[in-house]
Amino acid sequence: MSPSTDRHVSILATGAHLPGDPLDNDALARVCGPLPDDVLEGIQVKRRHWMVDPVTGEHRTSTSAMATAAARQALERAGVEAAEVDLIVLSTASPDYLLPVAATYVQEQLGLESCAVIEVRAGCVGAVQAFDIARRLLADGTYRTALVIGAESVSPLLAPVFLGRDPHKVRMRDRLTVYTFGDGAGAVVLRGGEEGSAHEGSRQVFATQSMGGARKPGMLIVGGGTDAPLHEQQQRPRLMDIKLDIPGTAQFGPKVFVEGIHDMLRRSGLALSDIDACVLPEGNAEYFASEYGTAGLSEEDQATLSKIIVENLTDVGATGSAAVPLALDAGWTEGRIRPGDTVLLLAIEASRYLYAGLTLTWEAPFPTS
Repeated sequence: MSPSTDRHVSILATGAHLPGDPLDNDALARVCGPLPDDVLEGIQVKRRHWMVDPVTGEHRTSTSAMATAAARQALERAGVEAAEVDLIVLSTASPDYLLPVAATYVQEQLGLESCAVIEVRAGCVGAVQAFDIARRLLADGTYRTALVIGAESVSPLLAPVFLGRDPHKVRMRDRLTVYTFGDGAGAVVLRGGEEGSAHEGSRQVFATQSMGGARKPGMLIVGGGTDAPLHEQQQRPRLMDIKLDIPGTAQFGPKVFVEGIHDMLRRSGLALSDIDACVLPEGNAEYFASEYGTAGLSEEDQATLSKIIVENLTDVGATGSAAVPLALDAGWTEGRIRPGDTVLLLAIEASRYLYAGLTLTWEAPFPTS
């Protein structure tokens, strides 16, 4: 596409939604047993929000409802009416249904009779991929105003691990999974400018890669797919289950991050010192950050990175597709991301050891609501 027809794409606002009251570690200890203090310190999650009632297992909301709530907040902050949205790009690994896609339920709940919808089926990297899809479609003039949403409901997979069981009989590795994850949704409102409005100074650079083609998955969600006949799936102890390769992710995950950040810096022509905010969920988690040097990040870059990471893992847990937009929203509303900042969004996903990154210049003023 000719640069003269390229349109500048701006972030107008973000929004977030976390279901229910926060569940702290003491609350989880009562339903699934405690974790050792050193393990809790390593994962650094102190609170999370679940759409599932941890006592009864009742679902109190849905993935699409959380996505819609985050979208409404973002639209309100942006001063944009829902009717102005002509594109919704949503990422989730936990949709309400296999079909129709969850994005169409967001469309319905926003009252949009007609709207372009695209859904990315992914975990942590999905929201960054969705962001890039949307910004390209705005930059070439196909659409004018977009909602990019990441939403995830992990707790429905976690509750069957402990519901109706003696908490102290829940396996330690299962407890670790339960303590790690949370639910939620984050949204971003994007708008394309007039034809020819793009300028080099705000160039957005994107990269994504799967580094796990020769490795077993770091995360595997089993059930509800076509890996086996349905009658065989129904004979499993749990119809759906989440399996983590904890040693594998701890060892290889930091290597994926280091490759991702080096790739983004090469493509953008930036140095790490040029980045004002690196939105990297889980970036400060002890098990992750302690391996940066081994993975090939210099001591100088580690020191720089420690000052610019924007994340909120302590308060929300690992939230899959919602992780980057939730951290981005927290960074903006808390003043850690300011107008004029050069921002790097970087997501790492354990499933097949993927990364996705996007650089951008932040333009939205501090929110007033």
